[in-house]
Amino acid sequence: MIQEESSDISELYRKDDPSGDESIVTLRPVSLREYVGQDTIVETLQIAIEAALKRGEPLEHILFNGPPGLGKTTLAHIIANEMGTRIVTSSGPALEKGGDLMGLLTHLERGDIFFIDEIHRIPKIVEEFLYPAMEDFAVDFIFDKGIHARTHRYRLEQFTLIGATTRSGLLSSPLRERFGIVRDLDFYKDEDLVKIIKRSAAILGVAIDDPGAVETAKRARGTPRVANRLLKRVRDFAEVRAKGVITKNVAIDALGLEGIDDHGLSETDRKLLKTIVLNYKGGPVGIEALAATLQLESDVLIEVVEPFLLKSGFIIRTSQGRKASEKAFHHLNLPMKPVSRMDGLFDGKRKS
Repeated sequence: MIQEESSDISELYRKDDPSGDESIVTLRPVSLREYVGQDTIVETLQIAIEAALKRGEPLEHILFNGPPGLGKTTLAHIIANEMGTRIVTSSGPALEKGGDLMGLLTHLERGDIFFIDEIHRIPKIVEEFLYPAMEDFAVDFIFDKGIHARTHRYRLEQFTLIGATTRSGLLSSPLRERFGIVRDLDFYKDEDLVKIIKRSAAILGVAIDDPGAVETAKRARGTPRVANRLLKRVRDFAEVRAKGVITKNVAIDALGLEGIDDHGLSETDRKLLKTIVLNYKGGPVGIEALAATLQLESDVLIEVVEPFLLKSGFIIRTSQGRKASEKAFHHLNLPMKPVSRMDGLFDGKRKS
């Protein structure tokens, strides 16, 4: 069932620390009613959960795709809460061997949620153990080797696998096709981020006015996790410099101190744009060359930095590499690259 929204703000607190320290809270919502944004996905989940509860069956396997910080892990925990079941969490890199996966699967109870973050990073040999587990709720143990090899099929309790990925293109087709519900999470609208910031501020006991919330939301890169992180930094600034109240000017000063500009770009974002513009004449440039120049891992650029810059139109991805857009030149206050009169005259062969 979908839980009723709490009227007491203290009930929104959830302890992250198993020791029971009530001073440690999380800003994650605990029900679909509290979840802000991603309306179509929330509606889909509400229908699927209600139908599964009526039939007394576990949910179908679910795959969430999207950049970091958009709520994939939060949704997995909400689903477990709505279904009234336990959630067991792991990640692709942590499942190095088939035995790691089997140990988790064989301890699942009926209806449990098994959440795998970064599921695209599961080793191929481990992934193959997932196929019968997802389809037939069984795993095959192999004993001995060679001519003495024999298998034993171990039946599993029916469970729901929820996978989260930032790069769905790296998932194999056999794995992707075994998910019954596949949804892409998109960047949040500013108005939804304002709601999230106000809710988080209430939980944290921070005074914030509407212009202060709007200004913080504008710089949050369309991402709830970033919005909550910026809110905490602005809260600290407000407590020390502004009598604890977050206004528009307080948010501007605090986030300026953090190096976050009015488009939500950080120092790393601007450094990447300047590298494309100044070092590579606006591009195109390959991601590996950019990573080497910036001394960052290419995966960090692809999964963390690049999505927002692409969505916001600061860079363009082409078959030859990344290019800085006209918007990027204007934002950096740099002149556009002049077009050479020779451009187009030679295209492998001289044109007559």
